[in-house]
Amino acid sequence: MLKSPKTTVWISLTFSIFILIACSKPQEKETIISNPNLSYKKYKPSPADQIISRSKYADQLYGFWLGQCIANWTGLITEMDKIGGEGKDGKGAGFYTRENWGGLDQPAIWEDTVPEYGRKIDFVLIGEDSIWGADDDTDIEYMYQYLTFQHQTTQLSPEQIRDGWLKHIYSDENTPFIGKDGKSPENYLWVSNQRAHDLMREGMLPPATGSPENNPDYEMIDAQLTTEIFGLFAPGRPDIALEIASLPIQTTARENAEWASQFYVVMHSLAATVDTTKSLKDQVFGLAKAARAYLPAESQVASMYDFVWESYQQGKPWEETRDSLHTLYQIQKKDGYEWYYKDPACHGCFASGINFGAGLVSLFYGEGDLKETIKIGTLAGWDSDNPTATWGGLIGFLIGKEGIEKAFGQKLSNRFYIHRTRGGFPNDGVDTFENMAETGIMIVDRVVQERMNGGVDLENNRYLIPKN
Repeated sequence: MLKSPKTTVWISLTFSIFILIACSKPQEKETIISNPNLSYKKYKPSPADQIISRSKYADQLYGFWLGQCIANWTGLITEMDKIGGEGKDGKGAGFYTRENWGGLDQPAIWEDTVPEYGRKIDFVLIGEDSIWGADDDTDIEYMYQYLTFQHQTTQLSPEQIRDGWLKHIYSDENTPFIGKDGKSPENYLWVSNQRAHDLMREGMLPPATGSPENNPDYEMIDAQLTTEIFGLFAPGRPDIALEIASLPIQTTARENAEWASQFYVVMHSLAATVDTTKSLKDQVFGLAKAARAYLPAESQVASMYDFVWESYQQGKPWEETRDSLHTLYQIQKKDGYEWYYKDPACHGCFASGINFGAGLVSLFYGEGDLKETIKIGTLAGWDSDNPTATWGGLIGFLIGKEGIEKAFGQKLSNRFYIHRTRGGFPNDGVDTFENMAETGIMIVDRVVQERMNGGVDLENNRYLIPKN
């Protein structure tokens, strides 16, 4: 039935009034994060400046913490189950393969059996009604961010690092935690981190705590899982990121462990400026290629990068590349890699190099897909939670909170409990990813203004970053 002219006019008028009312409603104003301890200066933009949205960056920092937690706790299921070799030292027949995903894991090198209920190799996802626990992949980074903000600095001093470690990290003498055996003290420190902490308790300052003369574990994995965040504090400027990360890295690392840590820092710094019109695969590969240029040409970690990349390009299955990595570097000592034989305790299972190589297997074969990268990293072997957490954090940063929850099809907890492993933090150790991201933004503000001589445009909520 045709509408009469009056009806048509009435409908048009009603619709117009509705639109007018809707448009006249006050719009929710964006909350602009600002550092109350920073004097924001006027900045004259340059056409060459890199422009980064601060609101998007805050969401990406949230994604960094959430992605790390998912990958960390998923990787912990298989941590040290497979370290190469057969029998007791290798914990069973060879390594895991993709067929093991969804099945039960096998005992770690420090276990005779797994719990009776078994542990399924699957994603660990914490819902909104629960809380993520800290672990060594996240707790020292959390501490470094806290200390950097508390001291209102862009670069921690040796004294600030030592005092922070001694305040927030327990020793076996004062820890409230008990190990899995139900009686031994547990302070959640291992290898080079433990050595550095012991040296600090004796009065030594970084970077001496990480030098080969004082710390025989200087080429272990530790710095690779505690310093990536410094790359995020210097978006788009890896030169600045490496400056502010230098002392935290050298607190526990030298040589290949230091270079691998720098590789991660560079990738995280450049992640802010990826071309988002490209696929995640191309974004991740571009970051890796750029960071490869920072590795010393003749280093073992550079050799491992090239080997894994070439194997990936040849279309070999990731399991074959991982197995060859073990054979060439651990057994045959390619490029002088000797940790398999130098460490009788677990054949260099905590060493930087082999875990760096295994991490690259999951990075390249995961091709930018968060879930696939975590899967491969969890199954790759050795210290499987640590490289996996690194990529979970990086890809989580690239896709943000929404991208992560979309990938897993559910809402996830935004809360974080730092007192699971460390102590002395506000609010009884309970924090949120929103607050952690906000703290990160306030640190980035200072770095952009004081180290980059760039601009923090609060009116338009963006960073203006000069190119080096």
